[in-house]
Amino acid sequence: MCISEICSQRSDLTFKYNISESRHGWLRLTPAYSVKLVRDILAQYEPGLGIFDPFSGTATTTLVASELGYTACSCDINPFLVWLGNVKLANYSADIVKDLLTAGNVIEENITGIDLVSPPPISFIERWWSEKNLWYLCAIKAGIEKYTDRDHVYNLLLIAFCRLVIELSNASFSHQSVSFKKKNDIDIQLTLWGDGEDTLKGKFMNNVCSVVDSVKYNPLSFGKVFIDDSRYLTTIQDRQFDLVITSPPYPNRMSYIRELRPYMFWLGYLSNSTQAGKIDWEAIGGTWGIATSRLNDWCPTEKLYLTQTLQKTLKAIRTSGTKSGDVMSKYVDRYFHDMYLHFKAIYRVMKSSGKIHYIIGNSKFYDTMVSAELIYGELLELTGFRNICTNIIRKRNSKKELFEFEVTASK
Repeated sequence: MCISEICSQRSDLTFKYNISESRHGWLRLTPAYSVKLVRDILAQYEPGLGIFDPFSGTATTTLVASELGYTACSCDINPFLVWLGNVKLANYSADIVKDLLTAGNVIEENITGIDLVSPPPISFIERWWSEKNLWYLCAIKAGIEKYTDRDHVYNLLLIAFCRLVIELSNASFSHQSVSFKKKNDIDIQLTLWGDGEDTLKGKFMNNVCSVVDSVKYNPLSFGKVFIDDSRYLTTIQDRQFDLVITSPPYPNRMSYIRELRPYMFWLGYLSNSTQAGKIDWEAIGGTWGIATSRLNDWCPTEKLYLTQTLQKTLKAIRTSGTKSGDVMSKYVDRYFHDMYLHFKAIYRVMKSSGKIHYIIGNSKFYDTMVSAELIYGELLELTGFRNICTNIIRKRNSKKELFEFEVTASK
């Protein structure tokens, strides 16, 4: 079956992510300054502490802490991010690296004539990848499934494949909505690559080599990512931590899952857009697909979280005179309701001398500023934390009133 025929059978999706790297190795879906920020926070504390990140994301906190010799763990509600974090945190021997290079070469050398895997069920997939690039991705994925066992080498090959997925993409994510290269730009790209069957050859191995460069930086201590809901923390409820360093989703309507969907579809974590919307609804701050439509029926399970600042903010958004004022007010309401549940769960798993560091950004809905840092402080006080302090970290690359803050507190 050719790509054109396979592409006629699909459902829907939108996507992103540009995977970058830090000097210490490993794939980062976060800016380098985030790595430095975690290192700077840890520099304030002595070795031997137990570190926890309840919003693992790409496991930056857990990886940096493990690289520095701390005992660290994190959790996330997204199974793809749990997998990614644990691949990053594993230790890899010289034999594994050798087997990885061998497997990558075997896949590249046997790419022609292989039975292709079907492309993921992405609506209008031809916008995301040209027909040639899509053929190459389907062939490489088929090679990974055919030539390797489901072990460390298999996982590292999938990381290299994820890099390739974005490298060959026509999508752009410079703003909240996804855009695509113009048709003639794609044609030029195809012309530069030519029509020979081996013109893409080597691109996968380039990414395998980049992964090899990263895996030589093995963490000094053990770290792990668990799947868990940060509002309840049932998986680690019997553990006690000295220090929390985390950056939750901001209350800004950015989809929790938006930038991860291409990987999750290609790797089989999603098979339709409804599943993506369900994960976004379950995550704090999620707004994609069914997550937005369900807001109208949402009701809080708690009341204490409605601080004076939050009530004033919600009223201002709701009475803004805009068409979406009501639903946006509910979005902000649910966000801080869920964060209140989270702070209560965090309090339960902290040692009596424990300290927390939350990196959070404020946001703006219409003309109403949502001062997340102030509301965080109020919610932390309600849940029993003390010595609450807020500091501006940096100006964000958006509206002039938007900043990132570090909110700290002690149990």
